[in-house]
Amino acid sequence: MFSTKDGGMGGYSEYAFGRFGHFLASYAYAISIVIANVAIALSAIGYGAAFLGTVFSPIQTCVYTIALLWLTAVLNFNGSHYSGKLSSIAIWGSILPILILSICGWLWFSPTVWIAAWNPHHYPYSTAIGTSISLTLWSFLGLESAAVNMDAVENPQRSVPLATFFSTLGVAIIYIVSTNIISGIIPYHEIVSSHAPFGLVFTYMFGSLAGKLVMGMMVIACAGSLLSWQFTLARVFKTSAQRGLFPKIFAKVTRADVPIKGLLAILAIQSILSIASISPSLTKQFEMMANLAVVTNIIPYILCAAALRSIIKKEHPLRTVWTTRTTYALTTISIIYCLYALTTLSLMTCIGGGVALLTGWLIYVIRFALAKQRIMEINK
Repeated sequence: MFSTKDGGMGGYSEYAFGRFGHFLASYAYAISIVIANVAIALSAIGYGAAFLGTVFSPIQTCVYTIALLWLTAVLNFNGSHYSGKLSSIAIWGSILPILILSICGWLWFSPTVWIAAWNPHHYPYSTAIGTSISLTLWSFLGLESAAVNMDAVENPQRSVPLATFFSTLGVAIIYIVSTNIISGIIPYHEIVSSHAPFGLVFTYMFGSLAGKLVMGMMVIACAGSLLSWQFTLARVFKTSAQRGLFPKIFAKVTRADVPIKGLLAILAIQSILSIASISPSLTKQFEMMANLAVVTNIIPYILCAAALRSIIKKEHPLRTVWTTRTTYALTTISIIYCLYALTTLSLMTCIGGGVALLTGWLIYVIRFALAKQRIMEINK
C-alpha cells in the first residue's frame, strides 16, 4: 500500500538498510520457502500414508518427499499458466472439507472433549502460548506472497493489500473454527498421534469412506499448494539474481520466463534437506522443518517492519499524523511479536537458522569483495 518497489520484502528492507538489507531479507525469505516447501511435501506424504492405510519408513518418506518436490517443480517448467490452474483446482481439496467441518462439525462437538484438549499438560498460559507460537506462525507464513508476485498482478497498489489483508483474516477465522471443532470431536491424544487429523475427524463424523476421501483431497491440496510455492520460490530467486544479489544462474530464463536452471539448483538443495532431516517420526520431521522455516522467515518480517518509517518518509511524506502514528504502533507490536516468537524456539532450531543466515552473509561478503576486486582491476 505504501510502496510498489519490486523485490518483495527485500525491496521494502532496502529503504532503510540499503543493498545488504535487500539481500538479507531476500536470502532469508528464499531459504525459508526452500525449507517450508519440504515441510509441505511432508504433509502431503503424511496424508498419503493415512489414505493408503500404511506407515511409510523414514527412507520411503524421504524418497516420496523428494519425488513430489521434483514433480511440482517440473510442472512449472512451462510457466505459471498451467500450474496456476492446477493450483486453483487443487486448493479446493482443503477448502471443501474445512467448510463442511466448520458448518456440520458442531453436530458432533462435545464441550467435555474440547475442555480436556484445551491444556492437557496443565502448562502455565505463558508456557502454553510459547510452546505453540511457532506452529501458529507457520500457519500464516505466506501472507507476503502477493507482494512477492506483485509484478504479475494488475493494479498491485490496491489488489495486493486487499488480497493480503482479507485472505489472512479469512484464514484466521477458518483455522480457529476448524481446529477448535476437531478438538471438540476427537480426544487430544488421538489428534497428536495422527498424520491426517482432518481425515480422522471425517471418519468420526461420516465413517471410514468419508475419511479416506478427505485424506485423498488433502494430498491433492498439499500438492497444489506446493505447486504454487515452487513457482513463488523460483520468482524470489530470479528477482534477486536480476539485481545481482544472487548467482546469475537463477536469473536465466526460458522463453516461458521460467528459470529452469535455477529451479534445478533449488531442487538439489531441497533434496539434500529432505535427506538431512530424515527422522523416525514424520511428525517430528515436519515440526523441525516448520520451525526452521519460521526462524528464517521472521528475519525479513522484522527488517520490513523496521524499514516502514523510511518507506513512509520517502513515498508518502504528506500522510496524516494519525495514520503515521497508528502505523508505527502496529510496527512496534509486530517487531515485539517476532522477537518473542524467536525466544520460544529451541536452541538447536535457532542455531540452525543462524547458520543458514551466516552462510548467506558470508556469500554476500565474498561476492562483494570479488566484485570490488574486479572493478579495481578494470580501473587499473
